[in-house]
Amino acid sequence: HPRGPGAAALAAARNLWVPPRLRCRPGWQGTTGRLLVRSVTGASNQLQSSNNGRYRDTVLLPQTSFPMKLLGQQQPDTELEIQQKCGFSELYSWQRERKAKTEFCLHDGPPYANGDPHVGHALNKILKDIANRYHMMRGSKIHYVPGWDCHGLPIEIKVLSELGGKAQNLSAVEIREKARSFAEAAIKKQRSAFIRWGIMADWSNCYYTFDRKYEAKQLRVFYQMYEKGLIYRSYKPVFWSPSSRTALAEAELEYNPEHVSRAIYVKFPLMKPSPQLVSLIDGSSPISVLIWTTQPWTIPANQAVCYMPDAKYAVVKCSKSGDLYILAADKVTAVASALETTFEVISTFSGVDLETGTCAHPLTPHKASPLLPANHVTMTKGTGLVHTAPAHGMEDYSVASQHNLPTDCLVDGDGVFTDVAGPELQNKSVLEEGTDVVIKMLQASKHLLKEEKLVHSYPYDWRTKKPVVIRASKQWFVNITDIKATAKELLKKVKFIPGSALNAMVETMDRRPYWCISRQRVWGVPIPVFHHKTKDEFLINSQTTEHIIKLVEQHGSDVWWTLPPEQLLPEEVLSQVGGPDALEYAPGQDILDIWFDSGTSWSCVLPGTDQRADLYLEGKDQLGGWFQSSLLTSVAARKKAPFKTVVVHGFTLGEKGEKMSKSLGNVIDPDVVINGGQDPNKEPPFGADVLRWWVAESNVFTEVTISPSVLNAARDDISKLRNTLRFLLGNIAGFNPETDSVPVNDMYVIDQYMLHLLQDLANKITDAYKQYDFGKVVRLLRAFYTRELSSFYFSIIKDRLYCENADDPKRRSCQTALAETLDVVVRSVAPILPHLAEEVFQHIPYAKEPKSVFRTGWNR
Repeated sequence: HPRGPGAAALAAARNLWVPPRLRCRPGWQGTTGRLLVRSVTGASNQLQSSNNGRYRDTVLLPQTSFPMKLLGQQQPDTELEIQQKCGFSELYSWQRERKAKTEFCLHDGPPYANGDPHVGHALNKILKDIANRYHMMRGSKIHYVPGWDCHGLPIEIKVLSELGGKAQNLSAVEIREKARSFAEAAIKKQRSAFIRWGIMADWSNCYYTFDRKYEAKQLRVFYQMYEKGLIYRSYKPVFWSPSSRTALAEAELEYNPEHVSRAIYVKFPLMKPSPQLVSLIDGSSPISVLIWTTQPWTIPANQAVCYMPDAKYAVVKCSKSGDLYILAADKVTAVASALETTFEVISTFSGVDLETGTCAHPLTPHKASPLLPANHVTMTKGTGLVHTAPAHGMEDYSVASQHNLPTDCLVDGDGVFTDVAGPELQNKSVLEEGTDVVIKMLQASKHLLKEEKLVHSYPYDWRTKKPVVIRASKQWFVNITDIKATAKELLKKVKFIPGSALNAMVETMDRRPYWCISRQRVWGVPIPVFHHKTKDEFLINSQTTEHIIKLVEQHGSDVWWTLPPEQLLPEEVLSQVGGPDALEYAPGQDILDIWFDSGTSWSCVLPGTDQRADLYLEGKDQLGGWFQSSLLTSVAARKKAPFKTVVVHGFTLGEKGEKMSKSLGNVIDPDVVINGGQDPNKEPPFGADVLRWWVAESNVFTEVTISPSVLNAARDDISKLRNTLRFLLGNIAGFNPETDSVPVNDMYVIDQYMLHLLQDLANKITDAYKQYDFGKVVRLLRAFYTRELSSFYFSIIKDRLYCENADDPKRRSCQTALAETLDVVVRSVAPILPHLAEEVFQHIPYAKEPKSVFRTGWNR
C-alpha cells in the first residue's frame, strides 16, 4: 500500500478477513447487535455512565500501565528516570566488554571548546549516536571516544577580551592558564548536555587536544612530515588578520557578502612596448595599460601587470580624453560604460604580443613594471589586465617566483604600512586611511581614471568578524602539492554520503596551493623549532624534537614557555650551539594551527595498528576543514586515509532558511527544547527525544531547519507513535509468546499479511540505517504506524481482541502479530528515540526481567 488503504480496500478487507461474529458471551444476553458493536468499538461516555459500566466488564479491553501522554515536566523527568533505570551511563562499557565479531569505529570530530551547546552540536552528536546505537544493536562493538578542540585563537581572543586592559600585562603562561580554564568550563557544559541528549560514548576516556599525551603524539606526526620534506618554512603570502595579528588558514575565514570595497580603474603608462606592439601603435602618442582592482592599498607594492597570452587585446582611443589605452578586446564596451565614455578601437592583437613590454609604476614613475603572461588572468571582471603585487596575492606570488620579481611586503602585522612604503603612507591602516591616501596619490599623479564602490564577498576573520588581508610573511607550510595526488587516489576508495561530497572535497583541496600551519599566538602547541639569534637560520632535528616530545609528554606544552631555553635542548645538541652560557638559538614563537591539532587526532584516538575509522560524520564545512586536515596529515605520515566512510550533513537554519542569530531572535537553545523556557506555554518542555526525532527526520544531506513549529510537529509525531505503542502493549496483556504464539501457517490471513508488511518494513528500515538515511527511517515508520497499523489493521482486529475468549486461537493469532509488530517497531525506533523505546520495553507484560532494549539485539 504505497499510499495506505482506501475506503474500498478497508471494506473489502472487512468482508474477506474479519472472522464471523461469535455468539454472545455470558453477560451479553438480551443486548442488541447494535449495542454490542458500540460497546466493543468504544461506547460513548453517556452510554457507559447510563449502564454503570455494565458492558465494560463483558469485553477484554486493553490493559497497560504505559501512559498515553506525558504532560509538561513529566516528559523530561521520565527521560531522566529511564536513563538511570536502564543504565544509559553503563551501556558503552557493557558493549565494550561483550564478545563481538565486528568492531565499528566512529571517530568524533572535536567540537570547539568555547561556548554553550547549541542545535548544531545537537544535530551532529545525535546523528552520530543514532549510527552508533544501530551498529551496536546489529552486534558490533562500538568504539566512540568524544573529543574537544581546545586550543586556538577564538579562545585566546575571548579570554583577552574578558580581561580588558589587564591582558597587556599578562605573560604567555598566564594567558595559557586562563585559556585552559576557559576551555575546561566550556567542555564541562557541553559534556553534560551531550549526556542529557542520550549520547552513548566513552565518557570516561574523552580526548582533548590540550592533553599532554595528545600534544606529544601531534608533535611526533609533525616531525614525521618535516623529515619527509612535507613541512617547510618559507616567505609567502597568507591570509593575515590585523585584528588578531596572526596568519589564518582558509578554514578560519568566513566570507561577508555585504563587504564594500573601493574599486578603482588605474592607468599604467607604457614605457617600453614589445617589438610586436610597436608596429601597431603610433609611437608619438602616449599609451597606457588599464587595470582594475578592489584593493587600492596594494598598488604601492605593484611589481608587474599580467595578461592572458591567448586572449585578444585592443588599443582604444578614449572619446573623453583622447588618451590611448590597452585592454582586453572583450572588455572594451563594459569598461567604456563604467568610465562613462566611449572607446574607438584602433587595432587588436594577441596577448602574446605584449611579451617583453614594460609600463611605469603609477606612484613611482621611474620604476618599470613588466608585462607578464599568467594563467590566473580572467575576463570575468576588470580589464583583462591584472595589477600584480606578489606580497599580497597567492597567484601574484607565483608569477613573481617564475620571473624573479621582488616580493617585499610594505605592511606589518597590525595591517599598517611600514616606513618602506614612504612617509605619506607610514603607520596608516591599509584597509582604512591607507586606502584613502593611496587613492589621493593616484589622483594627484593623474593615473586614477575612476573610483567606484563595490559590494562583494570578502574574507573576514571568523572570530573577530573583521576583514583580513593577504600579506607575505615567513611561515611554516605543509607541501600539499606532493600529497595531493596520493590523497585523491585514496579518496576513490572512500565511500561518501552524499556522493557529491567527494567532488566538493577534491575541489576545495585543489583550490589550496599550500597549507599555512603556523600561528603567531600563545594558546596552542609550539612548533618545536629554535631560531638563531642573529642569522636567518633555524634548528630542528630528530634529537631536539624527541627531547621536546618527552618533555611535553611528561609536563605538557607549557614547558616551551616555562623552562629556560638550555633545558629545552638535549645535552648533545646544547654543546654544539654555544652551551648554556652562550646559547646561539632561542625557542620559536609560533604555534601550530588548530586544524593541525585536530587533524592529527587519528594518531591519538583511533584503535589498533590500522588506525582507520569506519565513519567520519560532520557538517559540510569540514570538507575544507577537519576531513581535509585529517586526510592530509594521515596521507603525509603513512600514505593512508584515516576513514572508510564519510557522511556529510548540512547546517541548522531558521524556519525560513535564514542563518540563526540573536539579532534575528531565531536562536533555539537545546536546553530550552528539553526542559522548557521561563514561560511553559510559549516554550514547553519537549524532552530529548523530540530533539532526536527532529534530527533524524531532517534531510541531513542538505540544510536543516528548526523552529517552534518544526518541534511541535516532531512532538505530534511521537505522540501518535506513543498511542500506537500503547495500543500494542494494552492488547498483549495476558499473552506469553513462548506458550501462546500461533504458528504462522495457522494464523488468520490478515495477521499473516501484517507479518508480511512488518518484514518488508524491517528490511527497508535496516537498509536505510545502513545508508545513514535516518530521514527515510522516520518516514517509513510514520507511514507504517499511521496507515498500516492505526488506520487499517487496528480497526479490523478489535472485534477479535475484545470479544473472543482470552485464549481463543483467533485472538492469539492476532496477539502473535501484535507482539511481533511491537518488537519490530520498538527496535526500529530505538536508535532514534532511546528513551521512548526503553520506556516501552519496561512495560512489555511478558518480559521476565525487563532489560535494556539495546542489550537484546536488532530486528530478527
